[in-house]
Amino acid sequence: MLKNINFLSRLIKFFGLLLLIISFLAVNDVQAQRKSKGYLKRKNRKVSKYKGGSIHFDKNKRYLSGGISIDGVNYFGDVTPKSSITSTDLSFTRSGLSMYGYFRYAPNLSFRGSFSWARLKGDDFKSADPYGEESSFRYVRNLSFRNDIKELALVGIWDIFGNHGTFLNRVSFTPYVFGGVGVFHHNPKAKAPELDKFGQALAEAGEWVALRDLGTEGQLSPHYDVKQYSVIQASIPFGLGIRAKLNKRMDFEFEVGYRYLFTDYVDDVSGLYVDLGALDSELARAMSDRSREPTSVNFGDPRDFEAINAVTNLITYTSEFDNRDYTVYAGYGHYHETNTRGLASQNDIYIVTSFKLAYIITGSFKRAKFR
Repeated sequence: MLKNINFLSRLIKFFGLLLLIISFLAVNDVQAQRKSKGYLKRKNRKVSKYKGGSIHFDKNKRYLSGGISIDGVNYFGDVTPKSSITSTDLSFTRSGLSMYGYFRYAPNLSFRGSFSWARLKGDDFKSADPYGEESSFRYVRNLSFRNDIKELALVGIWDIFGNHGTFLNRVSFTPYVFGGVGVFHHNPKAKAPELDKFGQALAEAGEWVALRDLGTEGQLSPHYDVKQYSVIQASIPFGLGIRAKLNKRMDFEFEVGYRYLFTDYVDDVSGLYVDLGALDSELARAMSDRSREPTSVNFGDPRDFEAINAVTNLITYTSEFDNRDYTVYAGYGHYHETNTRGLASQNDIYIVTSFKLAYIITGSFKRAKFR
């Protein structure tokens, strides 16, 4: 299992290499343009509207294209190996699909609208080192989730090498950057354990249940002032990519994009533990605190209680809300201002690595007119 992968370091190296490639290609592109302009001046002096070798871009050279994308998605949030924003678990890379349309508006500028689906997933049992100084807390916590993201996005794309002609004359290769706005629907879920807090069988055992509807951090309880999060959220997609011309009407793109989110609840984990008696169902209590579960709900493997008992110990408290006794690990499953379930100071993000194939649907061009 790959753990504690520093994406920031890898992206910096990737961007550095990309900049070197851009610089090299830019020099070659300038030299090629000079040769091309000299040739045009000598051979095509009768071309109408010739302006010192430049090619005039007008609305007749705009075009539309559409495509599909196969994506790989990585999640960064509370259910990862470490609390660092660059920490993720590559074993939980999940697939995604996108459909999109382009509008070439100017030589360097295009607009892209897209609809995409992607699955995010995380599991403390798999990702957290039970003996790690920072990650042992997460291993004891034992939370997990999956979330299907459905996103609509509109971004502007700036090509490093512009196309001043028709789609037929577009450059064979160009790096690009993009940024825009998006809106997405999400609904985090987790698999329910076999037993509730009192050792009784749960009716939902083994099912993937929606966590928002349970209010695992007191969102639905009148005893806590915790606002319920929305399933509709905004995002800011941005990143960079490389586009290559395959033939007259088809392009291939490789792209790495970030999704900056305005929510910390993509994984249903953000705030503090609450008094379990304040929750309104046995399922909600079981999903709020999973630290005592004997096996991994997703993998079926036994948990390392030697490591767990080295971090914390069992306590029993009487709920002030339902007057029942709950046995939990100290720091988990009971309210205290220091009993953090997640890190509310950092919103979740995810990265989308895309392989795109686009087909130019419309486009026109006019042959040069001679006097």
